[in-house]
Amino acid sequence: MRDIDPAFAEHLAASATTLSHCWKLLRRDGAVFGFTDHDRDLAFGGVTFAARSGLEPSEVSAELGFAVATSEVAGALSAVSLTEADIVGGLYDDATVETWLVNWADPEAQRLLVDVASIGEIKRTDHAFLAELRGIMHRLDQPQGRLYSLACAADLGDARCGVDLTLPAFRAEGAVTATDGRLVVQARDLGDHADGWFTGGRLVWTGGANAGAAVEVKHHRRDQGGHLLTLWHAAPATIGEGDAFTVTAGCDKRHATCRDRFSNTVNFRGFPHMPGNDFVVTYPREGEGHDGGSFFR
Repeated sequence: MRDIDPAFAEHLAASATTLSHCWKLLRRDGAVFGFTDHDRDLAFGGVTFAARSGLEPSEVSAELGFAVATSEVAGALSAVSLTEADIVGGLYDDATVETWLVNWADPEAQRLLVDVASIGEIKRTDHAFLAELRGIMHRLDQPQGRLYSLACAADLGDARCGVDLTLPAFRAEGAVTATDGRLVVQARDLGDHADGWFTGGRLVWTGGANAGAAVEVKHHRRDQGGHLLTLWHAAPATIGEGDAFTVTAGCDKRHATCRDRFSNTVNFRGFPHMPGNDFVVTYPREGEGHDGGSFFR
C-alpha cells in the first residue's frame, strides 16, 4: 500500500490534472541525471529534471509473483547527455532508474515514486537510444552461490583469489606505440612477459581520450615491435599513439595456471579433480582396479 500525499491524491482524483513523468538516473559511479517528459525543466529532491530530452516511455509489462517487470524508455543521445562513448564504456551498466509521477505545477510537494528499476540492454542508433528497464525481481533470476566446476569461480585479484595485482610481476604500465585506433594496441615497455601473460587481463586507460575506461584483453603476444594486445571491445574513443595505460595479468581459471603462474593453489576455487561428463557412462573393465579407492593417488 502506497502512502500518497492527501493533496496529491485529491489532484489525481480531479477531472483535470497537471501530471508528467520524471526519471532519476543514478550511475554506479555516483553521477545523477534527471529527465522529464514535461515541456520545461522540473526540480525536486535536489535534482533538476531536464526537459527537451525527447524521452518517451513504453508500456510496462508487470505480473503478480516473481515474474520480472520490464519497460523501455527511448530518447535522443545528444539531448540527455548520454554519449555513445559513455554507454560503450559501461558507465550506465546496471544504473538505477527511479520513475516518478509528478504534478508539474508543484513537483516538490506533489509527487509519487512509481517504480525503481535498473538499466538492462541499451540499443543505440546514430542519434537515439532505447534502454530496457528491468524490475528489481530480475536480481532473483541470477545464479547465486558456488557451482561444481573444473574452472575457478573467483576473479583474479578479488578477495577469494587473494593474488595481489599491484605486484610488478602481475602489472605493467605502458604507452601506445602503434594502433589501429580501436581494437589493437602495440607497446614496447611492458617487461619480459611471455606470450599470453596478459590474455584475459584488464587494461585501464590512464591517458588519452579513453582515460578512465577499462576493457578486457582478448589476446596478448610478443612481436618485433614489443607487445601486441588485442582488446575484446572497441575503445569508446579513438586510441592514439602515446596514450598511457596499465594492464594486469590474465587468468584462464585453470588449476595449472593458478599453480604455475600465480603459486596460488591454496586459494583455487574450482574442483580440479572432479570427473568429467564422460565418467557417467564408464563401466568396469576386466583387469582394472575396483577397490573403491581414489583415482588420483
